[in-house]
Amino acid sequence: MTIRLASRLSRIKPSITLAVTQKAADLRAAGKDIISFGAGEPDFETPDHIKDAARKALVHGASKYPAVAGIPILRDAICKVTNEVHGLDVKPAQVLVSSGAKHSLFNLFLALLDPGDEVIVPAPYWVSYPEMVRLAGAEAVCLKAHADKGFALDPAELRAAITDKTRALILNSPSNPTGAVYDRKLLQEVADICVEKDILVISDDIYRQLIYGAEYVSIASLGPEIAKRTILIDGVSKAYAMTGWRIGWTVGPVELIKGMNMIQGQSTTGATHIAQIAAAQALIGDQGCVEEMRKSFDARRKRMVELLNQIDGVQCQEPKGAFYAFPDFSSFIGKKTPSGQSMSDDVALATYLVEQGVAVVPGSGFGCPGFVRLSYASSMEEIEKGLGWLKTALAALS
Repeated sequence: MTIRLASRLSRIKPSITLAVTQKAADLRAAGKDIISFGAGEPDFETPDHIKDAARKALVHGASKYPAVAGIPILRDAICKVTNEVHGLDVKPAQVLVSSGAKHSLFNLFLALLDPGDEVIVPAPYWVSYPEMVRLAGAEAVCLKAHADKGFALDPAELRAAITDKTRALILNSPSNPTGAVYDRKLLQEVADICVEKDILVISDDIYRQLIYGAEYVSIASLGPEIAKRTILIDGVSKAYAMTGWRIGWTVGPVELIKGMNMIQGQSTTGATHIAQIAAAQALIGDQGCVEEMRKSFDARRKRMVELLNQIDGVQCQEPKGAFYAFPDFSSFIGKKTPSGQSMSDDVALATYLVEQGVAVVPGSGFGCPGFVRLSYASSMEEIEKGLGWLKTALAALS
């Protein structure tokens, strides 16, 4: 029997981040010592007061189906945080809780996009943005943000890319993979264009609490006209070390949330009840844990960038947010290993490096060939050890 797969699958590629993570896991399982800078996951444990809230909730029966849109205590907490951070006045009817911010985005694209629609995706981009847009039947228009401009979107290029088919712009600040943070002036220019052209802004704010020496500015705070065109995506995975709890959310216009609710009701229904209670505690409880993790990430950030820039042939800008460095490794493309293996592109280079014990993600997966992404959500010991191995592996190429 032959299984015929849906034609929509031909429009997308598998996640290169997950592929690198799996390759590292396979080598580790085979007994090889691997230091992985691939996964976008904090190495910290979920804070104890959040775990305790989940334990207590389980004792008191939080094991039934929750409402599709989310439990009231979490939606209320999301409204409170959203209004404080973004200067808005949102109500629970404008909130949909999903199984992670990734799920939120997936629901959003299915509810918003039709075949022929276009979504502008600044590159470097998180690997799943263009693929989810394509799965929804629309076109991802990838707009290059240049390294020499700090990987920030050029407003003139944004204006030129907008057509009568453009529905939305995806904005990710702080950025995965570059760590770039958009300043107020640039965001205002972007907001003015989006209002003028009447397109939506999908603001992925999952890293907004992890910023170093810069200011987080919400594009939704820059006036009522851009606020009503902004859809906010957020969650607890990164700032609270809760990746496995799978809780994210969307804040947007009521009619859009209703449509997304209908899609979620016919797919996953409500996100896990006990995880929602834990997420509510994360938002309303002591925030000192977030600052402790942020300070630790900051120290690791500085050390990783310092060590990367000490390697001949590597150039790395200082990231201002998230927990990634995005150095330029293009000088190694075309070189060969001592055994004669050619580094034909950044994928070949990343494959060689993981075989030498260091897992990184090739930049081509983010729409930026020649670069690689390294996560500094690892211990300082692993960063120093792994960057030493990386330096040795790169020095062996000629």
